[in-house]
Amino acid sequence: MSGVDAFAPGFEVPLHRSLTEPILLGGSPRTVAIANGTTAAAVGLGLQLWLLGVVLWIVGHALAVWGAKLDPQFMQVFTLHIKHKSLLDV
Repeated sequence: MSGVDAFAPGFEVPLHRSLTEPILLGGSPRTVAIANGTTAAAVGLGLQLWLLGVVLWIVGHALAVWGAKLDPQFMQVFTLHIKHKSLLDV
């Protein structure tokens, strides 16, 4: 016996794929998709700029999908980046 089998026999827990994959809506992270849709709806309905709302939604969703293809957790990384101050800035 070697490796994991010798460590703790009988203690195995199945790890489902849904616990490790990010939650995406249409290819973009769920929070980004909801915020983007809400912003586009506010511009389209509230300001009655329908075309601008649709364009804003399409561009925002395309950017979110592109970012999620590069790194599915890009929003968490971005928020941490914004929170921390730069090391070399005075």
